[in-house]
Amino acid sequence: MATRTDVEMHPGLAAHAQRRSESIQNRITDSITGFAGSMYFVYVHVVWFTVWIVFRVEHYPYGLLTMIVSLEAIFLSTFVMISQNRQDEAREAFANQEYAMVQAEERQNEELLDLSKKILELTQAVHQLVERRSGS
Repeated sequence: MATRTDVEMHPGLAAHAQRRSESIQNRITDSITGFAGSMYFVYVHVVWFTVWIVFRVEHYPYGLLTMIVSLEAIFLSTFVMISQNRQDEAREAFANQEYAMVQAEERQNEELLDLSKKILELTQAVHQLVERRSGS
């Protein structure tokens, strides 16, 4: 099974990743969304909630814990939107790179067609010349 490191990254996406990595904000955001989208994040919260309740940091109905978790949810939802924007930017970079490649291939195909037409014209001219010489 291929992993991300086994497969070469698309040049458009590599350039996009390079541009993103130049900004400290982007690196911080990528780190946070990477952690928040992992199972370690879940494990940390399971341990945190268990410790909070078992060691009775506060009593039921856990008002402070509820407020902390609500604030965390607000920030995490913002990071989800940031992550979605990042993915949109990556898709756009990929699409732009692909479009440029298609345009280059289109130009090459047109050049090949022109070259093929010229070869056909020259071949027909050679056949006509051979026919004239053999007919005379």
